[in-house]
Amino acid sequence: MSELGLPIARPIADKALVRGLGLAASLALVLAAPFLASEYWINAIIVPFLILSLAGLGLNLLTGYAGQLSLGAGAFMMVGAYATFSLQLRVPDLPLPLALIVSGLIAAAVGVGFGIPSTRIKGFYLIVSTLAAQFFFEWLFLKFPWFYDGNSSATIALPRGLEVFGLDANAPHGRYYLTLATVALVTLLSFNLVRSQTGRNWMAIRDMDTAAAVIGVPVTRAKLQAFAVSSFILGIAGALWAFAYLGSASVQSFGLSRSYQILFIIIIGGLGTIRGAYLGAAFVSLLPLALDWLFQHLFSGHVDAGLLQNIQKGIFGLLIMWFLIKEPEGLARLLGIKLQARRRLFPSSQT
Repeated sequence: MSELGLPIARPIADKALVRGLGLAASLALVLAAPFLASEYWINAIIVPFLILSLAGLGLNLLTGYAGQLSLGAGAFMMVGAYATFSLQLRVPDLPLPLALIVSGLIAAAVGVGFGIPSTRIKGFYLIVSTLAAQFFFEWLFLKFPWFYDGNSSATIALPRGLEVFGLDANAPHGRYYLTLATVALVTLLSFNLVRSQTGRNWMAIRDMDTAAAVIGVPVTRAKLQAFAVSSFILGIAGALWAFAYLGSASVQSFGLSRSYQILFIIIIGGLGTIRGAYLGAAFVSLLPLALDWLFQHLFSGHVDAGLLQNIQKGIFGLLIMWFLIKEPEGLARLLGIKLQARRRLFPSSQT
């Protein structure tokens, strides 16, 4: 305490210093991950987790913040992947990061087109409208060989020799840093967007679109903006899923099950939160691996692999249902409650 009886500012400065050091250490760890973790962890766990987080973020902006229900996430990811393939194949001088942005813009335009019905319908009927995009693009990209360059297996893959940040885009390090930079940048932009007037308009529409229109919110424009931004992010996520994770992809890589997976991510992680996309992606991507490890150690290969896979799916589904009943507002809400409880128990940690 000072002579005037006021608390000194040193604890606040110390807390800011600790946070800064923690952030710097986290950043250094993330950047050094390819040199610390095995190639399997980078390719099979970390990269898909980041991409699923990005896709969940895109859908969460539309459903969690703007309140527009959608089952077309896989379709918009598909558009982004095929657009990136076409750009790299037919415009070889276009840098890959720029191709991702252009592909995202193409997906955004498609999203606006399929988002037009949201100006007249909502709820279950809007879900059906976005589901139509899923079936339409699966038919389109299989029907016309131009989209997959006439490949006999109807798959797409990036040409060899592409570089990103001076690294081979087909090598593990190049894929990781491309994914990391993209996810970090899009997350930062989304964080600022939801706190802007656009984000406030989305939340007003989500809570009650009629009341939002009464207070002057441009409802039609805001809904289409939400579809455009969401589809833009999903398009980029789809391109990364195809080329930074799978290496090559087909229409089946973005089927209806992918749309359900992205929807589960935002429901489990928490609707209307940025961190919910990351928490949900961690749950969806890491839990099957944990179950696989557990079954391998419990049964040691004495049980048929197909049966084990079905058991894992059943347990995974039961856990999802239990979690939704126990905490319907998602992991973000659950962890937020625990953090508030900790602050009540240790109030001195806030100074």
